[in-house]
Parts: sequence; structure tokens; C-alpha cells
Amino acid sequence: MEKKIEDYLGFIKSRKSVRDFIFEKIEKEKINEILECGRWAPSGLNNQPWKVNVVNHPTIKRMVAENTKYSAIVEGAYYNLVIFLDKKKGYNRVKDIQSIGAFIENILLGAHALNLGAVWIGEILNKKEKMNEIFKLKEEDYELMGVVAIGVEEKTKKNSGTDERKRETVENFTEWY
Repeated sequence: MEKKIEDYLGFIKSRKSVRDFIFEKIEKEKINEILECGRWAPSGLNNQPWKVNVVNHPTIKRMVAENTKYSAIVEGAYYNLVIFLDKKKGYNRVKDIQSIGAFIENILLGAHALNLGAVWIGEILNKKEKMNEIFKLKEEDYELMGVVAIGVEEKTKKNSGTDERKRETVENFTEWY
């Protein structure tokens, strides 16, 4: 396999969820670059049905954190991207939600490319109404899809990437016809 392709595939496989951060400033330009990666995600009819609220302010961060059991992750991240489905741009709910998933994965890969840690928090969906309240978004127009916490990875912790990451084998989830 060509070295460049091998490097790219290795890069994708090396992305991991990072939940522990050190408090270190991240330039706004890096977040813009990460969002730029996100906006190139595929979407049905190119409708790009996403809305992102970038949270850095401590008070807003705490308000978001109070709505998830992963509050320490949200508060420890330098930025949190609170991602909503913009229902006004939607045309097919399933395709729109799939597009949001691709958007979030592009964001995670963008953060990884910039040597930042990131994790997708989906559990917060249990409090989606409260998140709409915090950001003054009408529920009929916007639906919470998740939060991506981004920061500089804390690498001194005991389990920071040293354990073997487990994944199902391709054979376990693939049927060939």
C-alpha cells in the first residue's frame, strides 16, 4: 500500500475519545478550522442541517455541564460545541440525522488533526429541552444532537491511551453476498 494512503488510514484508526483535558488555551482559529472540516461533511441535497453553539464562557459551560452526568468532561474542555439539527433546513429526518453524524465525525477528525483531544457526548440528549432553553432556541426549529468537548489532552493520567483499544473484528459485523 502506498505510504501516503497507509498514513491516512492509520490517522483515522488512531483517533480516540479523549475525556481528560489540561487547561490550556486553544486559539479560536483552531476551532474555526475544526468547524471548517465539519462543514464538508455530506448531507442530503447539500442541506447542511447543522447549527453549532461554541461554548467557552464558564457560566454557559457550567449550565451545559449541569445537564449531563459527564459534567467534569464538559467543564474540563476548553471549548464545547453544542450541535443542533436545524429542522428548518431538513428534508428527510433520517438523512438529516445521518448528516449530523458525518458532521460530528469530521469535527472529531479535525480536532485529531490539530492534535487536540475531543469526545462526542450523546448522553446529554436526555436534557435536550433544557439545552434549547439555555440557547433560546425553539424546539420546533432546533433539536440537540450532541456536544463535542474539545481540549488539550491530559496525557499524564494512568490510562491516557496506553491501554489496548478494543474493536470488533470486521468479520464479526460483515456478511458478504
